[in-house]
Amino acid sequence: MSTLTKGKFITFEGIDGCGKSTQVKMFVEKLEKLNMDVITIREPGGNRISESIRDILLYRDTHELGGRTEALLMTASRAQLTKEIILPALEKGTWVIADRYADSTIAYQGGGRQIDIDSLEKLNQFATYDTVPDLTYFIDILPDEGARRQNAKLDRIEKAGIDFQSRVRDQYLKLAEKYYDRIIVIDGQEDIVTIHKNIWKEFKERMLEK
Repeated sequence: MSTLTKGKFITFEGIDGCGKSTQVKMFVEKLEKLNMDVITIREPGGNRISESIRDILLYRDTHELGGRTEALLMTASRAQLTKEIILPALEKGTWVIADRYADSTIAYQGGGRQIDIDSLEKLNQFATYDTVPDLTYFIDILPDEGARRQNAKLDRIEKAGIDFQSRVRDQYLKLAEKYYDRIIVIDGQEDIVTIHKNIWKEFKERMLEK
């Protein structure tokens, strides 16, 4: 159990409607019951500057926003969040649990917007100060199911449609295959409690029982 004293960085990923935000909340509550020092962040957002960028990306009438501009804004938000919140927390030994991180840019702007993956990976490295999560959960659902679960009020990216979400999912699956030692694919079609149990089982095996 000595690993509990060291700060770790765990991220949750998935297409829109996969239920990852619910799972982040349940996961953090479980960690807090173990008296662990933990913080939760979300992307885009997480601090004053990054939340302002989130507003531009998701909620303002910015339908003319180009794919490259979107990628640059996403990574700009990430750079500020990493420098201001993530790195200082990890240095103090705090566990950081993130609702999205760098993989989202590869999946959404790379897969969804079809921007060159190599260029996005270099941009991510720059924005994250080469910070890589210790563990990533990809909650996998079919795009049709994700659309069914979403609220009536969609943000700009959620409005991109099923074909867009399908490309995003395909890119996530490629990432999971490439980084199999870090990314765990979780069946998001299961009920909420079962998904949580599966996430916690993987966590125990990888981080609590070493």
